[in-house]
Amino acid sequence: MFDRILVAVDGSPGALQALDAAIEVQKKFEAELLLLCVYRHHSQLEASMSMVRPEAPAAPVDKSMEEHARHVVEHAKEHAAKAGAVSVRGFVKAGHPSRTIVRFAKDRDAKMIVVGSRGVGDIEGFLLGSVSHKVTSLAECPVLVI
Repeated sequence: MFDRILVAVDGSPGALQALDAAIEVQKKFEAELLLLCVYRHHSQLEASMSMVRPEAPAAPVDKSMEEHARHVVEHAKEHAAKAGAVSVRGFVKAGHPSRTIVRFAKDRDAKMIVVGSRGVGDIEGFLLGSVSHKVTSLAECPVLVI
């Protein structure tokens, strides 16, 4: 039934809780876990307020965001391995988080999306709705919000 599960990770405690829930589902259905971290392109103004800073002053912010996203995925893969997960693959994508998660799930034929209810989103999330809320409204497959 759920042979491929997409877990959106962003480095937040909520994302790790969502991953733990996905691992339990994986064990029951012998599913493949797809871990996805989405980073968003930032304008110069947004970049100046970002929590992720380039190591070198001349480094592009998007490159730093991508590196941070890769670190988040690697940490999630390590967490999953310690919890006994098997068949885990990690991915990093740039784009609008909710749309990118849903598109990725469709492209990879994920049978379920698992997301945390609260992540490391910005003020836009409070004003326009959370990523998890948007994913539930856009996805064509079941979405488990933890």
